[in-house]
Amino acid sequence: MSVIAVLALDGVPGHQLTAPGLTFATAARHHHPVAYEVRICAAPGFRGTGGPAPFGVDIPLGLEELDDADTVLLPGHAGFRDAPPPGVTAALRAAVARGARVGAVGTGTFTLAATGLLDGRRAATSRRHTRELAELYPRIDVDPEGEVVADGPCHSAAGVLGGLDLCLHLITLDHGAAVAIETERQLFLHLHSRPEGPGDGPEAAYNAVTPPGSGLGPVTEWMEAHLHHPLTLTEIAAHAGLGVRALTRRFRADTGLTPLQYLLRIRVQRAQRLLERTDEPVERIAARTGLGTPANLRHHFQRSTGTSPTTYRAAFRALVSDVTWPERPGPSGQEPGPRPRRHS
Repeated sequence: MSVIAVLALDGVPGHQLTAPGLTFATAARHHHPVAYEVRICAAPGFRGTGGPAPFGVDIPLGLEELDDADTVLLPGHAGFRDAPPPGVTAALRAAVARGARVGAVGTGTFTLAATGLLDGRRAATSRRHTRELAELYPRIDVDPEGEVVADGPCHSAAGVLGGLDLCLHLITLDHGAAVAIETERQLFLHLHSRPEGPGDGPEAAYNAVTPPGSGLGPVTEWMEAHLHHPLTLTEIAAHAGLGVRALTRRFRADTGLTPLQYLLRIRVQRAQRLLERTDEPVERIAARTGLGTPANLRHHFQRSTGTSPTTYRAAFRALVSDVTWPERPGPSGQEPGPRPRRHS
């Protein structure tokens, strides 16, 4: 399990304090075996959050909780031009020295810069503060357009949407672009799977994603390329060169799903992408995804996402058409492929 420590300095915007927990929890909720522990840690002098809607919060954890964190995140805060509170510089330097990542959101980059860890590196901050950061810290190469800038162990972002871009960037590094894409989709559309009940399988809880480095990669890629065919468990096992029982054990261990549950979920995920990026009718999408009939597509889509294909398409285009991965043409006869937003 990867430990994410969010270091709260006085006057941190509330949405920047809570966004990491929401993002990493969503990734873990919908993807097996993704696992994160998010800790909110208070820096010395912390009293509460800042605007636009300040609120008080009791944070019992302190700098000592950074000692074993895999990633330390620095949200923006009110006194970002001041020297870091006592102990913060030493804690951040120690984290980097032992191999941890450090991420800064918006004006949190000023605090990271004050530690000297960004000297000679590229970094990003809030758009309106890029010139000021460059003037105060001339040894930093400030990227005025960087959504997310990664340089060595230091990662920084402009701060749009409370650091969502930075969190998704870190999830991509840990678990691949597919997990980050599905996590963003869940965050923006709030299409969380229903709690499992009688008759519900793990496909209602997890998205189908093969972990990076899994030996199942070749067979899951073959399954995705042949979704329009009526694949059977025996055919999948034969292609993998395994017996049915051995294949099922491998799938459960690596994905949390049986092979047929995985197949159904990637059919639904393909339908999601076609609904997002094409104007094809439901009848055509049902055929291309191997779900056969519009009624079958609607049944499985509702069960997996909690909504109908038509509602999903309308919601996606209305809410996230300007912030999601843009379409790029795929090879003839294939679906459009997602293209991640630029990460510097």
